[in-house]
Amino acid sequence: MKIIESQSELTKALKEVARKQGFNPIGIAKVPGSNRLKLRNQALERWLAAGNHAEMKWMETSTRKKINELLVNAKSILSVGLNYYVKEKQHSESLLIARYAWGEDYHKILKDRLKIISKWLKIQRPNCQFKICVDTSPLLEKAWAEEAGIGWIGKHSNLINQKNGSWMVIGHLLCTEKLTADKPSKPLCGTCEECIKACPTNAIHEPFVVDSRKCIAYHTIENRQENLPINIAAEIGKWVAGCDICQEICPWNKSSIKESNDPDITPREWIMKLTYNQALSWDEKTWQKKLKGSALKRIKPWMWRRNALATKNSISSSLKGKEK
Repeated sequence: MKIIESQSELTKALKEVARKQGFNPIGIAKVPGSNRLKLRNQALERWLAAGNHAEMKWMETSTRKKINELLVNAKSILSVGLNYYVKEKQHSESLLIARYAWGEDYHKILKDRLKIISKWLKIQRPNCQFKICVDTSPLLEKAWAEEAGIGWIGKHSNLINQKNGSWMVIGHLLCTEKLTADKPSKPLCGTCEECIKACPTNAIHEPFVVDSRKCIAYHTIENRQENLPINIAAEIGKWVAGCDICQEICPWNKSSIKESNDPDITPREWIMKLTYNQALSWDEKTWQKKLKGSALKRIKPWMWRRNALATKNSISSSLKGKEK
């Protein structure tokens, strides 16, 4: 392998390696970043102080605001997006599951592919140290993705790319090598507030601020209580795992989004046609088999049953309301 000398050529080649791994968009951020990161840290502090993280105590770790505690002497960050939008649709009678979880576990996909990229970089720069981060890492991932120019943080708090919309998961490769940084993304939501209006539980109580205590996605995935809050259960609709309402309404997702043909993103058959009766009747072994290698394994079998029961009551109440 030819060793690349210049910083700009190394950066260009690194992006090409990332592109061959199926990533798009791809960007580079310089550590410690612009003043925007300071503002994002302050926003995080206000979000936490207001209790918007509910029971997600891991969000409080100080490492999230101190990147050099993740990787000493970090100088650059490679940020990548992986499109998970596919043409397939869930069956009309199916319980609803968020799109990001239709295929294989995105955590493993991102980590495995970023590891391949890091090995290439290690050959080019043997003394380079690196750290792979996905959303389980204590990193302000969306803020750094924005800093790297691969998208902006929308009013629903998801990252939006001008060409790919928000149907993407993101990963980062922190490294001690100086790379040529891209320009940070500029927010393009403008005056649009469709995501705020669409949320049935008013979880987005102001632009860019999502209250997890009111979020359907949070409660179907993270809530470990025996019963869901009354206000969530009433508005859950058919959602049993996550929620895509704020993304489905977003104008940036209504344009011609490129469909993914990545084999790891291919939807699992059972996810596309999960019925209420299946969610209630499957035993522990069946659920274990279905959830193997899936990001959905975070939702325990008893939680699937709890969520499914809530959907039935929610739909029944909605139908009665329409009859009146």
